[in-house]
Amino acid sequence: MRLVCISDTHTRHRHMMTGSETRLRSGPLPPNLPDGDVLIHAGDCTASGTLSQLDDVAQWLGSYPHKYKLLIAGNHDYCFEREPQHSREICEKYGVIYLEDEEIAIDGVLFYGSPWTPTFRCMSFNASEEKMFELRAKIPDAVEVLITHGPPLGIFDFVPQDNLRVGCYPLLVRIGELLKLKVHVFGHIHEGYGAQRRESDGVKFVNASTCTARYKPINPPIIIDL
Repeated sequence: MRLVCISDTHTRHRHMMTGSETRLRSGPLPPNLPDGDVLIHAGDCTASGTLSQLDDVAQWLGSYPHKYKLLIAGNHDYCFEREPQHSREICEKYGVIYLEDEEIAIDGVLFYGSPWTPTFRCMSFNASEEKMFELRAKIPDAVEVLITHGPPLGIFDFVPQDNLRVGCYPLLVRIGELLKLKVHVFGHIHEGYGAQRRESDGVKFVNASTCTARYKPINPPIIIDL
């Protein structure tokens, strides 16, 4: 099973680079995302969380031939909190599977998606550390591919301008309990783009942020083969 991972496109999805281009696309055609079985978007698909922005993103995601298109919300995606039913209907219209603290089994592999991040500027899907422990406890023990918007503490979570690691401690704790976990996909911290496999347990961590810290959509999708 091939996973194609992106995140934090912030409405710049039609101008993103995919690894083969030498410049940003400026025309109406969508970029050619790599082939795969599951296309994963780990949140912040919109810039300001309007339904019209979501409709455009969902239409774009739905245009790709990947058999499954999975989407979670991020801290910019206010529409999923303010108008949850309408937002889900938009995703369903284009064949996009939206996960909000929900699981889905694909060809025998259990995926789980969750939008929550530590409180920052009172944005969408923010939670205190106490609440975050409760939310992370919902992650099923049998999950193999975990999708969250933000990173766990200490993994692709460093913000250079603030000299801080801003990942989620309750998420780090819960990940340590997930014995079947193979891949954790997230974004949120644009500066943390990259992938690495942890030697102690073999878990592959993927910060798939498409946009840079300056919101340029130049980071290519990250491909993971299970």
